[in-house]
Amino acid sequence: MHTGKSYKLPEFLIWTRRNVYILLIFGCIPVILYQVTGIKWLAIPWTVVGLLGTATAFIVGFKNTQTYNRTMDAQKIWTNILTSSRSWGIMSRDFLKNTATTKTLVNRHIAWLTALRYQMREERIWEVNDKRHNAEYQKYYSIPERETAIETELRKYMTEEELKSILTTKNKATQIMSMQSQTINELYGKQELVLPQFIEMQKAIFNFYTVQGQSESIKDSPYPRQYSTINTFFVNLFCFLLPFGMLHEFDKLNDSVNGIMKGNMVWLVVPFSMIISWMYTSLEQVGESTENPFEGSANDVPISQMCRAIEIELRDMLGEKERPPSLLPQHNIIL
Repeated sequence: MHTGKSYKLPEFLIWTRRNVYILLIFGCIPVILYQVTGIKWLAIPWTVVGLLGTATAFIVGFKNTQTYNRTMDAQKIWTNILTSSRSWGIMSRDFLKNTATTKTLVNRHIAWLTALRYQMREERIWEVNDKRHNAEYQKYYSIPERETAIETELRKYMTEEELKSILTTKNKATQIMSMQSQTINELYGKQELVLPQFIEMQKAIFNFYTVQGQSESIKDSPYPRQYSTINTFFVNLFCFLLPFGMLHEFDKLNDSVNGIMKGNMVWLVVPFSMIISWMYTSLEQVGESTENPFEGSANDVPISQMCRAIEIELRDMLGEKERPPSLLPQHNIIL
């Protein structure tokens, strides 16, 4: 997530520069063929290009709206995790008289958060974080889950026996929460919890499973491929045809100018077609970078930072003096 006031224009231009190179070629070729070689029939009626541009604008806008909603849904889910985790810390501290058991429940909850954020950072074939323009931008920030193995992180919060059991499972977060439920049942059986307290903690576990499932649903359900494909196809087609549609329009301007530009107005097709096409390709690229809010891009929901914030708050509830440091933005990017 970008935490600054805005992206700087140079950053945005660097991120989209490969599109600019392609658009420059798209703009130059028709102008050279039209002006230098005299192939005048290349000009396409502006009405055709205008209609295509309108349709492209609609579908690009639709995609950006939907991908924005995916990111906002992910943000709401993890905000729910944050607030529910605070409640879990309070219940673990106030419902139980055994501080060792309280610490076990809190540590295991942090382990669940850790396992879940690592699962959210796993790669999927439809994700775009490995594209060159995104991979290049990763030099400005780091992805915590790519720097430390999950075993190393979980070892801070679990016993070796529990860790060995969890590492053999497919969905580690699910099994860690299952351990929590078993512990709660055992505490109720030992009458260390009364019935209302037992019910409240089981409800909390059910809620954690719910938000985990919602987060996994966004992670494992890509933006519909049919919409993504047609969006890319429309944008590319529009950018290709745009300079052909502008040839005749700019050529007509020669009748109203004098001097060095007389007879050369058609060359302005190159910069103007680039600017308009760049707007469309940049919107398409922004929408693409917002599709998957957990993949580790600069526009992700900051789940690593949120998990660290939760851990600090839970340790404050327990009165512990040693707390991990807060995660700070790198070049205004925090994950």
